[in-house]
Amino acid sequence: MEFAREEKLNELISKENNHLIKIVTGIRRCGKSYLLGHIFKRYLLEKGISEKYIIEFAFDFGDDVDRLDVYFPEEETRIHVKGTKNEYVINAKKFRAYIKDKTKEAGRYYLLLDEVQKLDNFAETLNGFLRYDYLDVYVTGSNSKFLSADIATEFRGRGDVVSLQPLTFKEIFDAIGGDKRDVLEEYLRYGGLPLCVLAAGDQNKEHYLSAAYETIYEKDIIDRKRIKNTTEFRELVEIVSSSVGTLTNPQKIADTFKTREHSAIQVNTVQRYLSFLEDAFIVKTAKRYNIKGRKYIGAPCKYYFSDLGVRNAVIGFRQHEKTHLMENLLFNELLHRGYNVDVGIVEKYALNATGSYSKKNLEVDYVAVKGSQRYYIQSAYSIEDDMKKEQEERSLCEIDDSFKKIIIIYDSAKPYYNDNGFLIIGLLEFLLDENSLQF
Repeated sequence: MEFAREEKLNELISKENNHLIKIVTGIRRCGKSYLLGHIFKRYLLEKGISEKYIIEFAFDFGDDVDRLDVYFPEEETRIHVKGTKNEYVINAKKFRAYIKDKTKEAGRYYLLLDEVQKLDNFAETLNGFLRYDYLDVYVTGSNSKFLSADIATEFRGRGDVVSLQPLTFKEIFDAIGGDKRDVLEEYLRYGGLPLCVLAAGDQNKEHYLSAAYETIYEKDIIDRKRIKNTTEFRELVEIVSSSVGTLTNPQKIADTFKTREHSAIQVNTVQRYLSFLEDAFIVKTAKRYNIKGRKYIGAPCKYYFSDLGVRNAVIGFRQHEKTHLMENLLFNELLHRGYNVDVGIVEKYALNATGSYSKKNLEVDYVAVKGSQRYYIQSAYSIEDDMKKEQEERSLCEIDDSFKKIIIIYDSAKPYYNDNGFLIIGLLEFLLDENSLQF
């Protein structure tokens, strides 16, 4: 079974021959290498590009590295990094000579380079390729530089980032079909890492996610960031996992750590650990935005996991609160659709019992913005009774601009507008129609 990844394929196609280095980034195991080396390559072949004009090179694949050794002795090609077990980099001069030899014949060549961080001085080398009009360069990587929102700076403005997330619910359902509700329940528990989706049975899925977190995500951060107090780091990640969808900040996390673990942790340490998780694309931050004041407020903020399965694996699949998981899912879905997403705050002044006015902050779950488009969205498990309905609508009613206001509920519901002019739509209906915000 293959997941088409049509949106990201189309994004790559739109950037073809734009004289920039296309950089595919994202959390480990989300399918970056497959997108580039299989899906995009197949597109090139199907549009008539000859195989000889597509140069693939995986810098972590022995056969590809040995291919260089045909031209150059192994001791010159591989440079062992002091103090790093089994790590090497490919000599940039030798690799440039290899590419030059492969591109002697006239024509446009596509370079599909995987795990390019193993190339010595990779940014300078790849930037140099841009001087040749006959080269179109696409790369992936997974070290601390590539697993960062700042990767484009490595290429001095010559990089064009394509951010890949784990599979969306729609991508999975379109591929495997079945009962929509069952697929949704499984998605909320196991997320969208492709190999996990393809694993058979609950036990295999849980084992895959637990092993992936411990041996790939967690170990990578601990090793690369040289974290000495590993127990402290693991406990902090569990706290963040348990507070998905809750407004928090480093000080609150430190206080929770002290209460829960009966030990202290410095606020600056919390900040460092959170930055490590963000750089690895494991968690993402939703900042608070004052809707009426049109400005960012700062802390507290919300942390969401890039993959629900990874989040659940961190806490041993113990907490399965659908309200929080649904909120995390919608955050990821909006990002996938290309929106910038913040937590909205609406200030309201109300007369209190003493006869004076007090300020109250009402929350809007998401302020989703893309270009001139703006949507205010509430995530609600249910609005079946008047009290819950009033609670979900309260903040939306206080917004006095004309942008669309939407409430997404867990239960299936065809889109309709209520008396206040708010769009009500079921979660499944929203997820399966990428134009659902335009209803």
